[in-house]
Amino acid sequence: MIIDPKESSFQENHKIMIGSILPRPIALVSTISAKGKNNLAPFSYFNGVCSNPPSIMFAPSRRGYDGQTKDTLNNIKETKEFVINIVSEDFAKQMVLCSTDYDPNVDEFSISELTPIKSVKIKSSLVKEAKISFECELQKIIPVGNSGPGGGFVVIGTIILFHIDDELYNDGYINIEKLNPIGRLAGNNYTRVQDSFEIKRKIKPD
Repeated sequence: MIIDPKESSFQENHKIMIGSILPRPIALVSTISAKGKNNLAPFSYFNGVCSNPPSIMFAPSRRGYDGQTKDTLNNIKETKEFVINIVSEDFAKQMVLCSTDYDPNVDEFSISELTPIKSVKIKSSLVKEAKISFECELQKIIPVGNSGPGGGFVVIGTIILFHIDDELYNDGYINIEKLNPIGRLAGNNYTRVQDSFEIKRKIKPD
């Protein structure tokens, strides 16, 4: 089957993309507004960019029903900072509660009963329940696509501090079993990282 995205709605294209790009890591992004209001929201268009300096990206879309930007992006534009919290299965349900489009004055920490704790270098809060969090400074925001529903942005941040649970970290490596991260699938579905296999690769040819 061949599908021309120009002949489909953005909703149809979205379904194909989230059903094909699998599994997607989840960033639970905590921000704070210029007025000091906490915000917490999950994003699965998320990944690393480079390691020198350590940089990450996530892509908040415009709201599907009116094309407006989301609170997370608005806060980052104001404060130039954010925290990426890696989602483990043990607080997956609380994470999902943060995905609802609440009023900007609503604190998703309170709604989800996740625990905010003070960051070291920035004002945005860490999620206590997260075993790994990154304090980030904004590097750049790149508008992508249309300026209405279905459009979005790429937010690139520089990691200025890693927070890693001591039991996860040994000799420079993360214990994935103890981290127990989850991935986003399509619809209301998620996946666990419970099975893996190894394929050795060569950095350079012989």
